[in-house]
Amino acid sequence: MKSQKSHFWKVFLLLLAIIGINVLSYNFFGRFDLTADKRYTLSEASEEIISKAEAPVIIDIFLEGEFPPEFRRLQVETRQLLEEFAAVNPQIKYRFTNPLEEGGNANDIATQFYEMGMTPARINVVENGRTSEAIVFPWAMANFGNKSVAIPLLKNQLGATTEDRVAASVQQLEYAFADAFSKLLEPKRKKVAVMRGNGELEDRYIADFIRKIQEYYYIAPFTLDSVTVDPQGTLAQLKEYDLVIEAKPTEPYTEAEKLVLDQYLMNGGKQLWLIEHAAMETDSLFTPAATAFALPRDLNLGDYFFKYGLRINPALVKDLYSAPIVLATGSGNNAQFNPYPWFYFPISSSPSTHPVVNNLEAVKFEYASPIDTLKNNIDKTVLLATSPRSAVVGLPREISLEEITAKPDPSEFTSGELPLAVLFEGNFSSVYDNRILPFVLNNFRSKSEETKMLVISDGDVIKNQLQRGEPLELGYDRYTGTTYGNREFLLNAVNYLLDDTGLINIRSKEVKIAFLDPEKVEEERTFWQMMNIALPIGLLALFAALFRAIRRNKYVK
Repeated sequence: MKSQKSHFWKVFLLLLAIIGINVLSYNFFGRFDLTADKRYTLSEASEEIISKAEAPVIIDIFLEGEFPPEFRRLQVETRQLLEEFAAVNPQIKYRFTNPLEEGGNANDIATQFYEMGMTPARINVVENGRTSEAIVFPWAMANFGNKSVAIPLLKNQLGATTEDRVAASVQQLEYAFADAFSKLLEPKRKKVAVMRGNGELEDRYIADFIRKIQEYYYIAPFTLDSVTVDPQGTLAQLKEYDLVIEAKPTEPYTEAEKLVLDQYLMNGGKQLWLIEHAAMETDSLFTPAATAFALPRDLNLGDYFFKYGLRINPALVKDLYSAPIVLATGSGNNAQFNPYPWFYFPISSSPSTHPVVNNLEAVKFEYASPIDTLKNNIDKTVLLATSPRSAVVGLPREISLEEITAKPDPSEFTSGELPLAVLFEGNFSSVYDNRILPFVLNNFRSKSEETKMLVISDGDVIKNQLQRGEPLELGYDRYTGTTYGNREFLLNAVNYLLDDTGLINIRSKEVKIAFLDPEKVEEERTFWQMMNIALPIGLLALFAALFRAIRRNKYVK
């Protein structure tokens, strides 16, 4: 009787312990990231963004089906990251789907994705020594209420292997999803003025970038024409904006216009200048003579920038690391388009860990000028520069297409890394401090509050190409099919200038992905296949033999 009662209490206590463990695990749980790079630990910025989702955010990921090993890795990493998002906020719902599951025509489905702005990836698959082409849809679509955002899961990289692209993409996964959640969940707050009136680029040439930043900020054109009649009112209106963008101005600024821009900066406004001191366009080369003159362009901004600590030299940079120019040979149906090295198109890829340029694709410049930085109390960061194999040529200069046939002289390209994009941060001194003002100004400020300014010595960095009159994606070269990092660079720059550093700090997260060596896999394929087949069978046979011997010894005695 006593034994039965003791047994009852043991069972009761065991059941009570099981119930207690379940209650505790339901109410208190933790997730532990044991990876060295903490790839599964969400940043504070990501958690803050998704915490605002009080209704379901539905994510469709089109990475389902048979993939090469590299894309299976991207699929696994995407799934694991979304598990982390869902663990922080259960309103994050996701599902993996295969666009080709129902047996539709792959090319037709690829066309549908392209029309939705989600370009499929065509990749070469090497298996058993044979190469084939496969279509992959490395995209996701996030839906919240009546809003949808496409999420690119695969990064473009110049000359990179599929493994390198996937590794870079995994590093950017958290940023890609956090950026999409930000667009869906966070309202627009800040205002950006796109300046007009000084010969800036036409709307169609900056359409893609404006369309992109409209997803984050309010955008409006702004002109300084009213300075002549109401300078005080013009400044007051401009101060309502958080950032001004000057996209390749070509007409000189008056002293009154410069004072308005100066006082805007003194009052904490941010400025993004894409400015050229060399007047040169590629189209001017396509003449019977195939030559054009690059001339210095005076915008009356020398003293303006000098006071802030920089000087844009009236010269051109040439770089051995450059983008090609595409020329047509032949005529009619026999015409062929061929790329040729064009050293006036420098490509800049920065090793800097600054969040604006960290893990950034190379940025293409066209006829850029070198920037000198001057000593003052402003913090200066060179974001982009030429390669060490660069040269500076003075202006005016005759440029001819015949230069593509000339073999470059290495002794000419010894100017080192020349700054092309410089970030200025700090308390600026007014250009008009201790000077006669061009107009009477109330509340003149000689010193700014903490603010930022980015100067890029090429206006074409923001210029998108056109096809049949329609703007293409910024950074995409329709003649070579190459996509440069211009749009991502400028978007990061705008985010940083407007202090939206949470998202771009996520981009700085370093994730290291290890892949198998395909050559070694091919060489040792047979060995490891035999090991996987023979070793388990051998171990099973050894265990059976030992078990038989033990039983024999036991019962023989």
